[in-house]
Amino acid sequence: MFPRIPRLPSAAMIAALSCMTGFGLVGSPAAADPTFRDFPVVIYCEHEHITNAYYFSQLGPDGKAIYLTPDRQAGVISVAGVAEHLDGERVGSCRDKTLDDLRASGQAFDLSQ
Repeated sequence: MFPRIPRLPSAAMIAALSCMTGFGLVGSPAAADPTFRDFPVVIYCEHEHITNAYYFSQLGPDGKAIYLTPDRQAGVISVAGVAEHLDGERVGSCRDKTLDDLRASGQAFDLSQ
C-alpha cells in the first residue's frame, strides 16, 4: 500500500551525526553543498490547532532535507526553498516558509554549538 518509512533516529544518533558533521566526517566537502549543519534538528508546525514536531531525518543528494513526525507525516525543505508537506494537502503554519522564516518565527530549532 504505502512504502514503509524507516524509524526515526534517536536523539543520541542525531547528536552524534551533528558532531561528526562539525568535524568534517559527514557531509559534502564542497562549501556550496548543504550539510546537516544547515538545517534545524526540529521544526514545529501547526495544522488545525494541532502542533506537530517534524524531526530532521535525511539530507538527499538534491539538497532537500526530509523531516518526519513520530506518526510518519513527512515534509521537505531546502536551504533556498520553502517548506512543503509531502502529501501536498496540508496547509499548516510552516507551508511556504523558508528556513529563515521558520527560525524567525520560533518554529525551527538548531542544536547549540
